[in-house]
Amino acid sequence: MAPVGVKTPLIQAEIRGESVFIKAECLQRTGSFKLRGAWWRLSSIPEADRAAGVVAFSSGNHAQGVAWAAQRLGMPAVIVMPADAPAAKVAGTRASGAEIVFYDRLTESREAIAAKLAEERGAVLVPSFDDPWIVEGQGTAGLEIVEQYRAATGREAERIAVCCGGGGLSSGISLGAPDAEIVVVEPEGWDDMGASLRRGEIVPVGPNPPATACDALQTLRVAPLTFGILEGRGAIGVAVSEAEVATAMRFAFERLKIVAEPGGAVALAAALAGKVPLQGTVLLVSGGNVDPARFRELTA
Repeated sequence: MAPVGVKTPLIQAEIRGESVFIKAECLQRTGSFKLRGAWWRLSSIPEADRAAGVVAFSSGNHAQGVAWAAQRLGMPAVIVMPADAPAAKVAGTRASGAEIVFYDRLTESREAIAAKLAEERGAVLVPSFDDPWIVEGQGTAGLEIVEQYRAATGREAERIAVCCGGGGLSSGISLGAPDAEIVVVEPEGWDDMGASLRRGEIVPVGPNPPATACDALQTLRVAPLTFGILEGRGAIGVAVSEAEVATAMRFAFERLKIVAEPGGAVALAAALAGKVPLQGTVLLVSGGNVDPARFRELTA
């Protein structure tokens, strides 16, 4: 990450009289942690294989990370995005020169569409979380947390609460910060990683899941790769409500002076709601890509 990324700050804050630290990945290039995995995956592709480019699927943050990395490496990129993706994320993806193919998330499979495009074009398929390079790249955030927390406190972080969709970030951080307890945080009704960890086997999101503002975390089924890493690390899961997410977005804006998108605010939401112990805890704010009108609506 050193040539292209930002070592995002670890911000100290106070919640109910307890000191906590927030890793502000919303300040990463492209507005989220996703650049970490995207850059590591694309820069690992041999130069002889880069001309055909890459294909990815994403609601927006992985899309922007892949598009940005591809542009810097001189590779074409095609991104399969849901038709209802936030306008800010679509615009950010287009700004980096990627071609966008829209799909209906309720009736079509983004994985199938992306796999077909990759086969037709001879491109490399870049999943958003089910890929060892992606997990490793996201894990650089964990390496930074260990270093920054130790420098700030002289101690080791006891736990790290991480926003979770497919588990690429949380599993990567569990490897980069192996001595910390990992708490994965998801929106209510979409907490399949938490359910899977409790059951000891992968449990998909149930039928007709509730609407959520957390577009970045609407993953219907986690991968054996990410589940296996988190289960092996003894990770636990908690879920937060839509109201708790909105409260966290307001807190981040008013108290921390950062913009958190809904999916990026769930770990902070869990802490504010008393669902995560505060002492010795680091919270991830994983992204800040949200349409201004939507942000005003949720934080009003």
